[in-house]
Amino acid sequence: MTLIIRQSRIHSYGCYTTRPIRKGTLIVEYVGEYLTYEQADDLYDDFPNTYLFGLDGGKRIIDGYGVAAFVNHSCKPNCETDQIRGKMWIIALRDIEAGEELTYDYNLFDGEDDAPCLCGTRRCRGSLYSATHLRKLAKKRARAAAAAASAAS
Repeated sequence: MTLIIRQSRIHSYGCYTTRPIRKGTLIVEYVGEYLTYEQADDLYDDFPNTYLFGLDGGKRIIDGYGVAAFVNHSCKPNCETDQIRGKMWIIALRDIEAGEELTYDYNLFDGEDDAPCLCGTRRCRGSLYSATHLRKLAKKRARAAAAAASAAS
């Protein structure tokens, strides 16, 4: 697999393939130091951009480095991720042409800070958070607004 890192229209730098990739291909492993959720939270408390990837439902975290850390988010991705035998892989969702930027849906599931999406797809959610997490945040914010309104009256 020939992958390169270069400027991305989505965000900063991205990971591109120089050769066609067939659907279902394990493209690259997401590698890095393994941390607990608490270690990762403490380490990046003051940093908005990280290369953290949750495994086992967020119980273990990979502090990513290497090529896979440059795969950007898209609401209409050409890749997906899957944990196989304890390792996180980026896998082709469809046939990918040479020169395409590799993307997957980050589907972030924790946090309350804004995480704007810059993918530019027609059906962009506008956020790196999953649709499920966005619904939870909306309900939480609506309850808080209602509580504040009733307290003010």
